[in-house]
Amino acid sequence: MAGAGLDDVFIDDITFPATDGYVLGATLFLPRGAKRHAVLINSAAAVPRRIYRGFAGYLARRGYAVLTYDYRGTGDSRQRSLVGYNQPRSLVGFKASMSDWAALDVTAAVAWMRERYKALPLNYVGHSFGGQALGLLANNTEVSRALLIAAQAGYWRLMAAPERYRVVAMLNLVGIPLTRVLGYAPGWSGLGEDLPKGVFEQWAGWIMKPRYLFDDPNLKTLSNFAGYKGALRSLCLSDDPWATRAAVELLCSGFTSAKPDILTITPADAGASKIGHLGFFRPEHRDTLWRGAAEWMEAAE
Repeated sequence: MAGAGLDDVFIDDITFPATDGYVLGATLFLPRGAKRHAVLINSAAAVPRRIYRGFAGYLARRGYAVLTYDYRGTGDSRQRSLVGYNQPRSLVGFKASMSDWAALDVTAAVAWMRERYKALPLNYVGHSFGGQALGLLANNTEVSRALLIAAQAGYWRLMAAPERYRVVAMLNLVGIPLTRVLGYAPGWSGLGEDLPKGVFEQWAGWIMKPRYLFDDPNLKTLSNFAGYKGALRSLCLSDDPWATRAAVELLCSGFTSAKPDILTITPADAGASKIGHLGFFRPEHRDTLWRGAAEWMEAAE
């Protein structure tokens, strides 16, 4: 597709194949000047890549080549098609799980960025599930620095009250029954975006386990957590009821070959009244949270 300029950044909507050939919708943000870093932004579950557009543009203006993308079954990766790979608009009968997102989609995104920008350090930004996925990647050794934002091992008891009780009620009284009846998890139930049935069911199963995904005996890619040896910073937002400090620490404990730097940030630190699970990516944080994140990724220069 043709690129479109926005101020001093080139923005191009593209596609790239997952490891099994499934076509993923993506957006590439490029600086008009020299490129200094490559950055892959990996979404939270049920969050479309457009949420990260402002942050991606900000990084591109600082000299980063940035890629955002949608996991299969969501956003533009739900409706695109390629000869031999028909991607239905309906999610009924659509086969995908969170472990598929990591093994097939995120793995391919890392490989695509590493191949395209061989001479640049590859930074990984993981929001919520996007941070969890880093540990599941066989090629996470290609990442130089990883910044995890509100990324947690989301066992329900580690969530803040009363949100933990709302989540359990939503899962058991609304989410799971609706998903079984409809064949997918509808976004209007409170998720944000529609999710494939397998994604929702795997996520719901992890939430009920004390060590979240670490307690899944069928998740063979857990061994890849030990493969990541790069720099790792994890941001815990103090008013986020999902990614509490305990939940963030539990996820970081899986990176046994790295030395996670966990920072707790309060809204006051950013001059804001609230941040929450999604708020880091609001443009109002350009000169505070965004700048701090960029400066940390540039520290290895």
